[in-house]
Amino acid sequence: MGIRYPATNEQQDTGFFVQFVDLPDTFTEGVTVEEALFNAAEALSAMLVDWHLDQEQVLPEASVGLTGAHYIAPDAKTQAALLARRARGSRPLSEVARAMQTSWPPAFPTYGLDRTGTWDVVKPKPSY
Repeated sequence: MGIRYPATNEQQDTGFFVQFVDLPDTFTEGVTVEEALFNAAEALSAMLVDWHLDQEQVLPEASVGLTGAHYIAPDAKTQAALLARRARGSRPLSEVARAMQTSWPPAFPTYGLDRTGTWDVVKPKPSY
């Protein structure tokens, strides 16, 4: 199960502009289509961590079946954190750890959780 959000691209004078359909405040650009789509994955990862995980905002479900859209995934660490968060729901960390047949300290740092249940350690490092 992966998380992919649809994005549209538009050619402009200086390159390509990419914007996410379900996340209109998330957009980027690049000189080539490939560069713009690569940048879009980084922008998506940053937005999901900063907006959804850190600020505890509800994340809209990704649209499916959009013709002509590029479906872009965030980086693996961000996806893992989002999927763990989705699976956790409102259950306490201890209950989720028991379901995984482990204790939370070894399980949840993998998903970016610290002892308080916050996601601060998930923030992706920018790649240049």
